[in-house]
Amino acid sequence: MFDSIHEECGVFGIFENMTSDVAASVYFGLYALQHRGQESCGITVCDDGVFRHKRADGLVSEVFTRDELAKLGSGNMAVGHVRYSTTGGQSHNNIQPLVIRHIKGNMALVHNGNLVNAAELRGSFEMSGAIFHGTSDTEAIAYEIVRERLNCNSTEEAVERAIPHLRGAYSCILMTATKLIAFRDPDGFRPLCIGKTHDGAYVIASESCALETIGAEFVRDIDAGEIVVIGSDGMDSIRTHCTEKRNICIFEYIYFARPDSVIDGISVHHARLTAGRLLAQHSPVDADIVIGVPDSGLDAALGYSHESGIPYGIGFIKNKYIGRSFIQPEQHQRENAVKIKLNAIRETVSGKRVIMIDDSIVRGTTSARIVRLLREAGAKEVHVRISSPPFLHSCYFGTDIDSEENLIAGKCRSTDEIAKFIGADSLAYLPVECLGELVGNRFGYCQGCFTGSYPVDISGAGGKNKFDEKIHK
Repeated sequence: MFDSIHEECGVFGIFENMTSDVAASVYFGLYALQHRGQESCGITVCDDGVFRHKRADGLVSEVFTRDELAKLGSGNMAVGHVRYSTTGGQSHNNIQPLVIRHIKGNMALVHNGNLVNAAELRGSFEMSGAIFHGTSDTEAIAYEIVRERLNCNSTEEAVERAIPHLRGAYSCILMTATKLIAFRDPDGFRPLCIGKTHDGAYVIASESCALETIGAEFVRDIDAGEIVVIGSDGMDSIRTHCTEKRNICIFEYIYFARPDSVIDGISVHHARLTAGRLLAQHSPVDADIVIGVPDSGLDAALGYSHESGIPYGIGFIKNKYIGRSFIQPEQHQRENAVKIKLNAIRETVSGKRVIMIDDSIVRGTTSARIVRLLREAGAKEVHVRISSPPFLHSCYFGTDIDSEENLIAGKCRSTDEIAKFIGADSLAYLPVECLGELVGNRFGYCQGCFTGSYPVDISGAGGKNKFDEKIHK
């Protein structure tokens, strides 16, 4: 319903040296990662080598009732996933964890990211007689690991052998009957970190905010290219594929991650404050108040306010109770649909020159509706400032930006033309050359959706639904 960039996925895993209610721990972890995917979710528990799992469409709180968690029972390991489909449709077979049973044992895999050579891998497996049940690239990762596992002595060695064949973004957790294996692609596109509870349990999560929900302390980030193996003897690291390079998705800091997370040593909250501060430096405007569009625009708005000296105010109230089951209105009702999600606070904006900070503009339709809300609430002027550069290109690494013709900034429109389209008095974006300052210029990052320059070869990547399109031909 809303014209916005969608999150990709979130992963969570736990290893205990004793049998406990690991399903509940994963439930709380996934709840903290719900912002990364709201289409579907799943949990797989390992109890003495026996896997039990539950996967379904819906939010974590909808799928995992008290009774459903009880059915999963106790165990010493579990992995979980929240999903937004960046490759593959909403088929039940695409819901993770993927549970694979092969001649050398069982494994459950969860994946955040997107492979650019998934079609090539899939085609190779299919020509060898493999049968794919879903249309996600995660299945190709699982098959590649299984193929290597048949010819080596351990699953971690299989992962080590598989990594050179996987091109693109993947932060994964793999559970076998005896161990938890976490690995991150050599570019480190998507985040992955390690935590530890007071009783010695190891936890793996997409974001550090999820660790705190079960009382785990942050230990460290998993490095780009690193394989972490957790078993009854503790934790080991395989660094065969680690290099000095890193190309984390810069949009993790601008939008995806929760502001209370720390990714690769950088506070997301601080990165967004920096974006707002830089916006104020590069695109000042005379105004009475600065407001942010919830949620990811709020920190940037605060940074803009601090730098400019213009007061910060709460301009919108967000309805927290719109889940995936919210019914999309008919076409003639959509003009008012944004009012169900956001309400402007008239007392804050009426009669004032307002600077509205948001994280991005995609097609422009939602931005136009939000600006209209402010006008209807009495704003005298609305100046829009965006805490990212304009989207001009597709993303192939797990962000749902795969249709350049639908991006308003990619239609050869000037900033003034876009401002007119959304009804703003002025519009400015964060300059692309400022992106490095969000991470303190400490490491490399992917900015392909803004510049069209990608860290890895994207030839043959295809679109979001490449496998569905192939099947339906």
